[in-house]
Amino acid sequence: MPTAAEVDILAVLWRLGPATVREVHEALGKDCGYNTTLTQMRLMTDKGLLVRTERFRSHVYEPGVPQEQMQKRIAGDLLKRVFGGSAKGLIMGALGAQSASDEELADIRRMIDSLGKKKRGVK
Repeated sequence: MPTAAEVDILAVLWRLGPATVREVHEALGKDCGYNTTLTQMRLMTDKGLLVRTERFRSHVYEPGVPQEQMQKRIAGDLLKRVFGGSAKGLIMGALGAQSASDEELADIRRMIDSLGKKKRGVK
């Protein structure tokens, strides 16, 4: 599982697309130094969280795992460790932490209805 700092870097790359360390560092806007960001990204590359390529003599990084796959992995870990496996607890915790718009709530209802139909074998 990625650390909180690694998730911050992944989020920047998901938003920006492939980027250099400098671009990621600037987008993070944290008080840590450039070398800290560089070291973190090198470690993430070693872990397989990032992929590094060379473009015009610059190293460019991108996520090694698709965003949706990583989000599911993180949510599953959180579900087990923090919410004791309770999907309801996770959802209510998320909705209690930050309010959702009426549109988001309608989308969530549709997704839940769709999942319920799949479980019942209804198309």
